[in-house]
Amino acid sequence: MISAARREDIVGALRRGTVPNNGLDVLAVGIDTFEPTLTAELDIVASGRGGFKAVRGEYGTGKTFFGRWLQERARTRGFAATEVQINETETPLHRLETVYRRLVEHLGTADMASGAFRGVIDGWFYALEQDVLADPAVNSDDAQGLLQRTDALMEARLSAVSKTAPAFSAVLRTYRQALTDNDAMLADGLISWLAGQPNVAASVKRAAGIKGDLDHFGASNFLVGLLTILRDSGYAGLVMVLDEVETLQRMRTDTREKGLNALRQWIDEIDAGRYPGLYLVITGTPAFFDGPQGVQRLAPLAQRLHVDFGTDRRFDNPRAVQIRLAPFDHGSLLAVGRRVRDIYADGRENEQRLRTVVDDSYVDVLARAVAGGLGGKVGVAPRLFLKKLVADVLDRVDLHKDFDPRQHYSLTLAESEMSAIERAAASANSVDDIEL
Repeated sequence: MISAARREDIVGALRRGTVPNNGLDVLAVGIDTFEPTLTAELDIVASGRGGFKAVRGEYGTGKTFFGRWLQERARTRGFAATEVQINETETPLHRLETVYRRLVEHLGTADMASGAFRGVIDGWFYALEQDVLADPAVNSDDAQGLLQRTDALMEARLSAVSKTAPAFSAVLRTYRQALTDNDAMLADGLISWLAGQPNVAASVKRAAGIKGDLDHFGASNFLVGLLTILRDSGYAGLVMVLDEVETLQRMRTDTREKGLNALRQWIDEIDAGRYPGLYLVITGTPAFFDGPQGVQRLAPLAQRLHVDFGTDRRFDNPRAVQIRLAPFDHGSLLAVGRRVRDIYADGRENEQRLRTVVDDSYVDVLARAVAGGLGGKVGVAPRLFLKKLVADVLDRVDLHKDFDPRQHYSLTLAESEMSAIERAAASANSVDDIEL
């Protein structure tokens, strides 16, 4: 039994044709085999080490779903989590300052699914203050003395980071003073700069004794600082998912080469202990990992990510650096359709009617119809199938007491509602015509 709010979050996202941000555990089909290994690896990261995992799968195998499912699981285990969509214009992989900015924007915890950065910073200061107050020699009524002792403890905790990124502790110190002085405008500006946002007012930077915007090397050090703050605040670490890394294949040659090299550096620095508490996950298509325009263009990266997938999928090693997601088959499509139907119907006034009219046999019919409209490619079908099931069928059965989808609904698939991959599948004369 899930809450009404969680249920509506799931249904609303599927109605729009997007992956829900929460409640993914109830929709997960076929990825339970990875759960024990991922849990063990998260435990290792929580002990103060770094971790890395590459996830491969064709379009429709649920890479984005897998990434958000992992983030949700991580948050329930005490991690902070974030997702960054890689693209050439806004978030190129080799520009760490833009990656850092996006990861901060989407930072989530168990209490806040996104936008939790400032809450984490404020919570850290509170934790520092509690550590200072634990000393019986400290007078809790001496506000200035308490501020000084907290600043000193902050400097001690950030000493390693301050050697390479003194601006990080300088901004935190000024931010705390701004809060003490009730200077909300200055505090907001400092948090924005600390989050990697550009165009912060010069007056804000002068107050903290800093210049310019955050650059690539500064962002690398700031990430180390963020990991330190998360650890000191009681979080187990940070899970960061870099989604759609395969877009590197479509970028200019110089951008692609820089992105691939940046990915190699990420892996090497994690192995070297540069980012303790970071679990980095990348997702991509087989063409990205095996094709000539992807990982194979950089031999050192290809060596680090190589896994032999020549054996039967049943014998895959989930502990390997790279894992593969199984493509959706009709059984998987039917299973997730039934789950969505049950989630939608649960607790509604028309629950019995929803379950009766949209029974398993009708879910099966709709699944086959959508897959058939997409050239028989079941792996391309989940997004549109679930959108049609919710918006075109379940909503109408719930709203109109005389609506019967077997009599009153005929499936249509408009190009305007399809992604490029879905359009390619729909127009293919055979499965071999589908570009993946």
